[in-house]
Amino acid sequence: MADSAWMTDELHLFRDSLRKFVAAEIAPHESGWRKRGFVEKQAWEKAGAHGFLCTDIPAEYGGGGGDFCFEAVMFEEIGGAGHTSMQTGVHSILANYILRHGTEEQKRRYLPEMAAGRLIGAIAMTEPAAGSDLQAISTRAVCDGDEYVINGSKTFISNGSVAGLVGVVCKTGSEEGARGMSILLVETQDRPGFKVGRILEKIGQKGQDTCELFFDDVRTPANNLLGAAEGRGFFQLMRDLPYERVGIGVTAVASMETALGLTLDYVKERKAFGKRLIDQQSIRHKLAELETQVRVARVFIDDCIIKVVKNTLDNKTAAMAKWWLTDLQGKVIDECLQFFGGYGYMEEYPISRFYADARVARIYGGANEVMKEVISREL
Repeated sequence: MADSAWMTDELHLFRDSLRKFVAAEIAPHESGWRKRGFVEKQAWEKAGAHGFLCTDIPAEYGGGGGDFCFEAVMFEEIGGAGHTSMQTGVHSILANYILRHGTEEQKRRYLPEMAAGRLIGAIAMTEPAAGSDLQAISTRAVCDGDEYVINGSKTFISNGSVAGLVGVVCKTGSEEGARGMSILLVETQDRPGFKVGRILEKIGQKGQDTCELFFDDVRTPANNLLGAAEGRGFFQLMRDLPYERVGIGVTAVASMETALGLTLDYVKERKAFGKRLIDQQSIRHKLAELETQVRVARVFIDDCIIKVVKNTLDNKTAAMAKWWLTDLQGKVIDECLQFFGGYGYMEEYPISRFYADARVARIYGGANEVMKEVISREL
């Protein structure tokens, strides 16, 4: 991985510390998490204790006090290494929703607990009949005195089984469409009417718990309405989507870099027809193509990271980053796996996990077809 223009001495020190933490506290457990389908809460608390959660949340709210560059390093070192079980990205996204749109009381109540890993965050958007089309959701919250009563269901919710705080996207009031959407912060522990469904079995990212959530007359305090104003949920989501989509792009680029590195190591050792694979001209040329594509992707995502920090990244560019980088991720890793032959299809080889884990990136965060529509509307 080439040194990026946004890296600083402080970030290098942070990366070194994080890399040691990953080697000691994440890598040895990844296989077990994949078999169980979730990451235990103690692992989150360890990450929080070492300062690896909410790194871009101000210190006054218990966070690391950094900027998005610290989160980018997190995406690179964890997701880029193929450790997809601990979904710190979703956790950070909810924390940023609260930071940017929440009331002062909401910030002081939830952000320190999230930074410490004592409160794990999830965002409940998707429903069985509403995926990328958020305005089609049917989950509704009705105000009843000083409480909201929520009814509905959500699916494909990352961190769903362990989340102590869920940002629930729902309809409120009488408005329809975007103006009728709000986000309610729901504390899940011992919450009557709240039920976690089964952990869904996936073809990849098997250790990352993805659940169904059910809300049956779930009551939450009215002051848990994000930002204390109804009908602002869609705006809040749209405002922060570039943050989420660039995070997905960072992981895509980092995983491509790692997959290509694994492949280069393999072709320098593996022989066929009496020669190392790397000595075959056709293979060298294909690797040259992949190296070029990944380098271009790195330059693009580095520019996006800098713009996120400067708050100058527009929705159009964020959509470009999300669809193009995840699409390229799938193509590059597929090409890399091919060099491994039959071994590439074996789960004991990391390249096979990179391949399976990459597929969903073209779906979550907004399907890539939707990203193209976002871009086309601004042409």
